[in-house]
Amino acid sequence: MMKTKCIVPLAIAFFFFGSYTYAQATKSVKTIIVDAGHGGKDFGAHGGYEGGLRSYEKNITLAISNKLVAELKKILPEVKVVPTRTTDIYQSPPEKAKIANDNKGDLFVCIHADAVALKTGRRQISTRVETRYRYTYEGKGKKKKKIAHPYSTVVPVYEHYKLPSQRSGTSVWLFAAHKTSDKIKALMQNEEEIQIEGDADSLYNSIDFSTPEYRMMAKVHADRYQKKSIKLAELVNEEVSTTGREALGINQRQVGIWVLQATNMPAVLIETGFITNYDDERYLNSEKGQQELAECIARAIKRYKDDLESTGTNTSGSNSSNDSNKNISTEERKVLEEATGKKQSPKK
Repeated sequence: MMKTKCIVPLAIAFFFFGSYTYAQATKSVKTIIVDAGHGGKDFGAHGGYEGGLRSYEKNITLAISNKLVAELKKILPEVKVVPTRTTDIYQSPPEKAKIANDNKGDLFVCIHADAVALKTGRRQISTRVETRYRYTYEGKGKKKKKIAHPYSTVVPVYEHYKLPSQRSGTSVWLFAAHKTSDKIKALMQNEEEIQIEGDADSLYNSIDFSTPEYRMMAKVHADRYQKKSIKLAELVNEEVSTTGREALGINQRQVGIWVLQATNMPAVLIETGFITNYDDERYLNSEKGQQELAECIARAIKRYKDDLESTGTNTSGSNSSNDSNKNISTEERKVLEEATGKKQSPKK
């Protein structure tokens, strides 16, 4: 339980300006969180098509994540690299997000493998003799009778099986920009200087994040992290394309990816390949494929870090919270002025 002499509105105002200044003032990447998707009782996607390896996503993500951690430690020895898991254990999305936030990560990289619904095929494997019946009728009225005439016929016997998907390639995903309530809760929870009377969780539950004020504040904060997330996603996509693999670009999923919304840092999720595709599944299960993907992602992170530190500014091009506030809309500025009591710079 956290106590304070400050009232909630003042704490919120400090959060809005103070937390962003803290986050953006650190123009370097000191801690990277690497998350191996799924694990333990959560198997993830399954390569359950005919001729497949019948592999599970949780094992692929762990193998690639462990190699990514090793690669990052090799090329960025000065950076702290924190894996959410290194063995086959189950962690809920809130647990994963807590690990990232507690370690004050500067980047969150989540490793997954994609899948699509498989079509079902069938083929004849044998025949069998089946007894069928023809019917005739004798008599009339109440004396009319139905008489069965059995006969034998040969019918085919089929088996059904799953077909591998044609979809393949690597894609990078971001949290949906409009889903901001969890993101602002994460931002608030990780800002240590904010101390609010009572239980912090109770405060989050009591705040109506659907109101225009909080939705607008969440949008501004989420946008700032989103720009950095997009920058990293672009670099990952570029590095994947250099391998000859199909790079499927950057995407926003409207549902799911809760863990990306609940992390107080730029965050991306990488769908390394389709476990339901014949070639992709073999690539994802091979030492060569896993190492190549790990090196691609590590190079992208290094480029992101180098760019951030060489320019001396954040990846969205702003030097401070005040500079960034120049990019908000008139409507956003008005809401923020009412919520915080501070005059906002006009949009240019």
